[in-house]
Amino acid sequence: MRIAIFGSGYVGLVTGACLADGGHHVTCVDVDSERVARLRAGESPIWEPGLEELLRGNLAQGRLEFTDDPAEALEDARVAFVAVGTPQAPDGSADLSYVDDVARRIGELARRDLLVVNKSTVPVGTAARVRALIEEGLAARGAGHRVGVASNPEFLKEGAAIADFKHGDRIVVGTEAAEDEELLRLVYEPFNRQREKIIAMDIPSAELTKYAANAMLAAKISFMNEIAAISEAAGADIERVRQGIGSDPRIGYQFLYAGAGYGGSCFPKDVAALAHTARQAGCEPRILDAVEAVNAHQKGTLLRRLDELLPGLAGRTVAVWGLAFKPRTDDVREAPALHLVRGLLAAGCTVRAYDPVAAGTFAAALGEEAARVEFTDSALDAARGADALAICTEWEEFRAFDAEGLAERMAGRLIVDGRNLYDPARVAAAGFAYASVGRRTAGLPAEEGAGQPPAGSPSRAAIPASIRS
Repeated sequence: MRIAIFGSGYVGLVTGACLADGGHHVTCVDVDSERVARLRAGESPIWEPGLEELLRGNLAQGRLEFTDDPAEALEDARVAFVAVGTPQAPDGSADLSYVDDVARRIGELARRDLLVVNKSTVPVGTAARVRALIEEGLAARGAGHRVGVASNPEFLKEGAAIADFKHGDRIVVGTEAAEDEELLRLVYEPFNRQREKIIAMDIPSAELTKYAANAMLAAKISFMNEIAAISEAAGADIERVRQGIGSDPRIGYQFLYAGAGYGGSCFPKDVAALAHTARQAGCEPRILDAVEAVNAHQKGTLLRRLDELLPGLAGRTVAVWGLAFKPRTDDVREAPALHLVRGLLAAGCTVRAYDPVAAGTFAAALGEEAARVEFTDSALDAARGADALAICTEWEEFRAFDAEGLAERMAGRLIVDGRNLYDPARVAAAGFAYASVGRRTAGLPAEEGAGQPPAGSPSRAAIPASIRS
């Protein structure tokens, strides 16, 4: 089947590459001519495991094309996916201007019957809005084509997007006509052979499903971060609590990790957009507002902990491990590391930062402030001369605690871990003070003159005075 995809960002690119790999002929449209040129050369503008290989393979087979001409993409297309951005507007709503632009172009250019599928994350009522704009364009030129509109939200995790598309646990489709549902079944037939994964429903329900799913996951994260704060105050261990409640199959272990808050391109804006939709509908989104408030507070937890344990941050050197909002991506949108690094720079700190893939996108997000950050080629190099180490992203290479390597390079002995990677007792036994989320800070002396590290561990003289006293 010939398919057009409007937008070659994260969702559009993964969708296009996977559909082409399933045997369809896909043409992706993007207004950015430079991006189109890069994509035609097989170069992915985003870092996603396996994506560039998928692009190159399907380009070589002739099943995947890129263009900046929407008429070219629509010429023989039977289905057109809308996969453009819906950024958060100042009032918290989803900005649908890019979606509107695509709908108008389709109305102006469609030359045959077509099914338009909203793949972008959009609020309830967007399909009707898109349909009205397309019909307006068709009517203006007297075209009699049938252009249906459907909803097909994406459920792709950054870092595992290709597997999620090809082997995901569900494919949600919202349609009004049986023929539209059948056409979408044909589109997804290559990915629906092992078992029936398609969940067909009405369009408003499909539109709401995406927001509800992300809001539920964000709520679990904020709930655990609130329980983590209670754990610290009550002397409990959030990791023990997590194991205790996660063993209940009604709750499960996924998204139960306490940390430095959620970020990324989805959760922050989708929770805000759903809350906005609720208010427009006359509902008070109390839980959604609480989820946002807890997360906003949680993003400051690392900076507050550093300020508490290293009084007088000015002039200190802090190493930051992990800049992406999560592992296996270079996406830094709303990343906790952005909040931390900006706060450290404002306090007068020297910042040495490392991330396996996200240094470039992080520097771009910081803008002019990036010139004040030293980006290093390795985690241990970032720790050189540091008074403290802050961990923001749980990359696998950080998970093994290298006490000897850190002791050789760090000037101080403080680790503030926003992802609870290490066993506090082990870190303390190696002579470090270790502050994590929802657990007691380990390695701090109980009184002046206490806290001498065990034999064979870094000398106590290397521990900053604020920790030693």
